[in-house]
Amino acid sequence: MMLTLLKGKLHGATVTGADINYEGSIGIPRDLMDKAGFLPHEQVDVLNFRNGARLTTYVLEYPAGSGEIVINGPAAHLVSKGDKVIVVAYAQMETKKAKKYEPKVVIMGLKNTVKPHRTPEMIDPKRTAKPKAVATKAKTKPAAKGKKN
Repeated sequence: MMLTLLKGKLHGATVTGADINYEGSIGIPRDLMDKAGFLPHEQVDVLNFRNGARLTTYVLEYPAGSGEIVINGPAAHLVSKGDKVIVVAYAQMETKKAKKYEPKVVIMGLKNTVKPHRTPEMIDPKRTAKPKAVATKAKTKPAAKGKKN
């Protein structure tokens, strides 16, 4: 059986441009593509934090270090400059490989820089929360028969 899993993502990227007068795609700098494991022309989904829009497009390589994230073509109607987005790619794999697979997750910072460390709290605080101690009542031993406390 083949499963579809998250291959890689840019989490919290800031859109720097949206151009409807283009044939389509999302421009992503080469350095960010490499960190997320994206290839040129690879299909990706773009998820918009501001309005909940979800769109499918493909990756165009932009110059490394440019910090540009540009949505082109009709998809530009769903995304505006300054919007925060998640860009995700998926891969299909057999169950055995899928059980061991770890996606490349890139947490974005200001001006589309990469945050240096991805802490477990960034993934999901609920997944890493320590269980709260459960208060228990102190048990007292019952008095032995015939003895007074």
